[in-house]
Amino acid sequence: MQGPSSRSSSSSALPRNSLLVSNLSSSVPARHSSSSRAAHSKSIRLNVEALPSFRDVPASERQNLFIKKLAFCCTLFDFNEPTRNVRDKEVKRQTLLELVDYLTAGTTKLSEAVFDDIVKMVAANIFRALPLAPYHSSGASTGGMLDAAEDEEPSLEPSWPHLQAVYELLLRFVVSADVEAKVASKYIDQQFLLRLLDLFDSEDPREREYLKTIMHRIYGKFMLHRSFIRKAVNNIFYQFIYETEKHNGIAELLEILGSIINGFALPLKEEHKTFLVRALIPLHKPRGLPLYYQQLAYCVSQFVEKDPKLSALVIQGLLRYWPVTNSQKEVLFLNELEEILDACQPEEFAEMMVPLFKQLNHSINSQHFQVVAERALFLWNNDHIVSLVTQFRHVILPLLFPALEKNVRSHWSQPVHGLTMNVRKMFLEMDTELFQSCQHEYVDDEDKAKDAQEKRDKTWKRLEEAGAAPSRAQSKR
Repeated sequence: MQGPSSRSSSSSALPRNSLLVSNLSSSVPARHSSSSRAAHSKSIRLNVEALPSFRDVPASERQNLFIKKLAFCCTLFDFNEPTRNVRDKEVKRQTLLELVDYLTAGTTKLSEAVFDDIVKMVAANIFRALPLAPYHSSGASTGGMLDAAEDEEPSLEPSWPHLQAVYELLLRFVVSADVEAKVASKYIDQQFLLRLLDLFDSEDPREREYLKTIMHRIYGKFMLHRSFIRKAVNNIFYQFIYETEKHNGIAELLEILGSIINGFALPLKEEHKTFLVRALIPLHKPRGLPLYYQQLAYCVSQFVEKDPKLSALVIQGLLRYWPVTNSQKEVLFLNELEEILDACQPEEFAEMMVPLFKQLNHSINSQHFQVVAERALFLWNNDHIVSLVTQFRHVILPLLFPALEKNVRSHWSQPVHGLTMNVRKMFLEMDTELFQSCQHEYVDDEDKAKDAQEKRDKTWKRLEEAGAAPSRAQSKR
C-alpha cells in the first residue's frame, strides 16, 4: 500500500508553492453544481489591492498584514458562473498564493495570535455542502453496474484553484515548527476534525488526496486527537457498511489507517482488535469493495503480521462475507486469503480449515469465466500453504477430493483442468495410501448415489403407472 504522499514526509521536504503556481493558473470547468457560494464582494479588489506586498513592509508589520490578507480571503465567490467576478477571483487566488509563500518562507515566527484567523479562513473556504450527485467513486450505488461506475470520470470542484491554495496553507500550518500541538489543538478542535472528515466524501480526487495528507499529519502531531480521529473514522465506516454503501473517500481513509495500524504497539489493545472485527472485516461486504480492496487488504494484513493468532478470526470473517454471485469479488477474496494463510500458523489453521476448504470446494468447481477456479487452485503454488495442508491432509483431502474429481471429468477450462491434475498429483505424492482411500470412497459414494437414483426412478415409474391405471379403467367403461 502506498503511504501518505511523500509531500508530507517532513516540513523541510515541502517545496515552496508545491506546484501551486502552475496548477492553479487555470480553472477546472464545472461538470455540475458543486458549491453554492454567493459572492458578497463590494470593492473587494480595491480593498485588497490597497494592501502592500509582504516584501514592502518591515518584519514587525508583516503579521498584521498577514491577518488582513487572511480576512480578505474569507470572501467567497460563486464558481458555478465562471464569467462573474473574474478579476476579483484572480485577486483572491494571488492573495492565497502570497499567504502560502509567507508560511513556506518561515521568515517570521507564527504567534498564537494568528492561529484563530488562519483556521477561520480555512473553514470559511473548505467547509461547504457537498453536491448531491451520483457517487461514481464508490461504485456502490444500488442501481447500475460497478464497471459503469468505474468508467465515469469524477466530477471536479470548479473552485479548486482557490481550494488547492487553502489546503496547501492548512498543510503548511499543521507542519510548521512554530505551531505547537497543545496550543493549536484549541483551534483545530474536534468539531473542526469532524467537518474535515466529512469532506472525504468529495467527488474530486485531488481534494481527497490533500485531505488524506493533512489528516495524516494532524494524527501524527496532535496526539490528544488520535483516539477521537479513530472513533470518527469508525463511525464513517459503520454508516457506509450498514446504511448507505455510498462514500467517495473509503480508500483514502483506509490508507491513513494503514499507516496508523503499522505503528500500533504490541500486544495489540482490545480497542484495536474490536476495530478489526467490527469495521475492517465487515468492509468486505459492500459491493464497491474492488475500489478500496488494496487499502483494506493492507490494513488487515498489518493486523495479522503483528499478531498471527488473528488469522483464524480474519478467515472466519472472510467466510462470513464470502460472495455468492459476484465472481470479481470472489477472486479478490482468494487473493486476500492467500496473504492471510501465508502468515497463518498450524494452531490457527486447524481452527478453521474445515469450513475454509468446504468453501474452497465451491471455488474450485466454479464455472465462471472470471477464473475463480483457476485462482483457487493457484493456492497450491504457495509453499507455506502446501506445508499446512500436508500437516492436516487426513482432514483436507477427503473434503477436496470430490471437487478435484469433478474438475478432471467435466470442467470446461483447459487451464483449470491442468491445474487440477497438478494438485491431484501433489496429493498422490504426498500420501499415496490416503489418496487411494479417498478414491475408493469416492467411487463407492458414486455407486451408492447411482443406486439411490435408480431406486427413485423406479419408485416414480411405479407411481406413474399406478396413477395411470384408474384412467385406463375409466376409459374402458
